[in-house]
Amino acid sequence: MTDPVSPQQTDPQDPGPLRRMCWIFPDRESTRTTAMWRYFFWDLYEEIAQELGLTWCRHSPDAVTVDATDPARPVVYVDEEPVTPQDTLFVTALYSLPYQSMDIFNQYSLYAVLEQAGFYLPFPPYVSLIGNDKVATVLHLADSPVPPIPSIRIGTGRDVAKHQYEVALDRLTYPAIVKPSGWCGGGGINLARGPEDIRGLASLAQGGDTTLVAQPYLGDGTVDYRVYVVDGEPYAVMRRVPEAGSPVANASRGGTMEFPPIPPELAEATAYFAKKLAIPFFCVDFLYDGEKYWFSELEPDGVIAPDFTDPDRSLQRDITRARFTAYRDAHAKWLANGAPSGLFSPLAHRAPTAAPAPTAAPTTSAPRSEAR
Repeated sequence: MTDPVSPQQTDPQDPGPLRRMCWIFPDRESTRTTAMWRYFFWDLYEEIAQELGLTWCRHSPDAVTVDATDPARPVVYVDEEPVTPQDTLFVTALYSLPYQSMDIFNQYSLYAVLEQAGFYLPFPPYVSLIGNDKVATVLHLADSPVPPIPSIRIGTGRDVAKHQYEVALDRLTYPAIVKPSGWCGGGGINLARGPEDIRGLASLAQGGDTTLVAQPYLGDGTVDYRVYVVDGEPYAVMRRVPEAGSPVANASRGGTMEFPPIPPELAEATAYFAKKLAIPFFCVDFLYDGEKYWFSELEPDGVIAPDFTDPDRSLQRDITRARFTAYRDAHAKWLANGAPSGLFSPLAHRAPTAAPAPTAAPTTSAPRSEAR
């Protein structure tokens, strides 16, 4: 594990032309949720950015206006203020919780516009899509050295009562986890004990055209590990333990958080993910069933959670500082390389890396529950 960088070790040198980091985030939070997230991380993000000599801001997609009357020289405004690829980078995660669903198209299309307008995006639109859909994640990272959890994607809609999705359920074992394919925070995760439970969950999901993912349940007490990856290296890990009787370890579902040393197996796997993604910062979530690790999810804008046992929240500050420094440095390199942009240039945001070494074929062994 790479030791977190202490505040004293970080040199907030002149960030060059970069002056602003702007999160594009749907403006749909309730007053309660807004207050919670501000305390949890938004206010700290702004504080760390200021330490690095940067302005931090968060805006909904409609705050961005683009004048493309001259396509060769587009002018972009954020709340009427002109911004340029030299002075601003945009963080463009795709958020798709139920109350954000009406924003999904506007979010994704804006991300594409910003990329075409020449802005540096720490993770370009294609990464946001891969990270948002859990089966897209599994397919993109199918040869992970830590095997992905076997997953089945179920579309819901007007014909869900025809149960056509059941053609793909023959190899699913029970109990099974059924959850939305693109939500976060542990929302919507349920335990299905048979096909009839899946039928009921699918009919509920029909109400919002919510695509589902079904996976074998790894067993009671399954622990979640989130590895924070900065500049291709494992920086820290958050371990989440579920509440007794819960199939989910997220804090929103009663799980507890701790920050142990990173397990060697997950540290070794980080090199694979760094080569496949080639972006300055991301999180990888793994599940541990008591016998082996399973690759679960990719989070390009994963929450950097606080350690509430530390009143100074030192580790959260360290990880955030390392993340923002990596963004600043990658932006400077991107400018030095001529600020490449445009569609179908997914790796333009970092210097080319060597091709990944061949890996063994993914294991076909199943989680413990499949043998039940």
